[in-house]
Amino acid sequence: MIATAALAGGTANAEQSRTAPRLSPDDPNGAWAGYSLPGGKDTQARSLPLPAGAVSGMDVSGHQGDVDWPRAWADGARFAYVKATEGTGFRNARFAQQYDGSHDVGMTRGSYHFGLPDRSTGRDQANFFVDNGGDWRHDGRTLPGALDIEYNPYGEACYGLDPAAMSRWIADFSNTYHDRTGRFPVIYTTTDWWNRCTASNPDFAPNNPLWIARYGTDLGALPAGWGYQTIWQHNDKGIFPGGQDTFNGNGKQLKRFIS
Repeated sequence: MIATAALAGGTANAEQSRTAPRLSPDDPNGAWAGYSLPGGKDTQARSLPLPAGAVSGMDVSGHQGDVDWPRAWADGARFAYVKATEGTGFRNARFAQQYDGSHDVGMTRGSYHFGLPDRSTGRDQANFFVDNGGDWRHDGRTLPGALDIEYNPYGEACYGLDPAAMSRWIADFSNTYHDRTGRFPVIYTTTDWWNRCTASNPDFAPNNPLWIARYGTDLGALPAGWGYQTIWQHNDKGIFPGGQDTFNGNGKQLKRFIS
């Protein structure tokens, strides 16, 4: 993969060291990838310098509603992650339009699960995810499912778990997903949350690709263990609906990653 500059020594800023706002438990669309980061700026999304050949993409949830996929493709998006589930009771009501629509215009697409480790086991949530849109297909068009693990939308930042318990929960989710699909899930997180809530656990990096969230024009330090990111969510605003993402590689490398 193409290694983006400034991996280990980047400048941390306030977005990586704060307590997330609380979301309403009555929100019909739930949380989303990046809810715990302050909003980015549209100018950053449009001017971000990318390595030659890097692949642009996006991520969406029910908050984006029905997405204009032909327009997103025309604007340059070539892959998409779509929120499927949250906990063990939430399903994205817009999932079919978003997941199937991105595929229909030619995008590589995958789904993600917003983890709530204080609600149920990692195994239960991984099974719920796979059963409700999170499965992986060996079709050359499907990204491995992703676990979105970041600050708690509804309570204590680390979900009331100490780092050892949190690491066990993530491992339970990851291993169950692997048992069901043959792939380890991508982990979406922020450096601040990971190092705080898992005590900088480096053990997931060998198996789980990293989808790092950091809004700005430099990547900054990565969570413990990872030497590079697979995907970078660098903004929540920009030319595409939802999150603005970049795959750390070219089109051929993206095909190898999903195969």
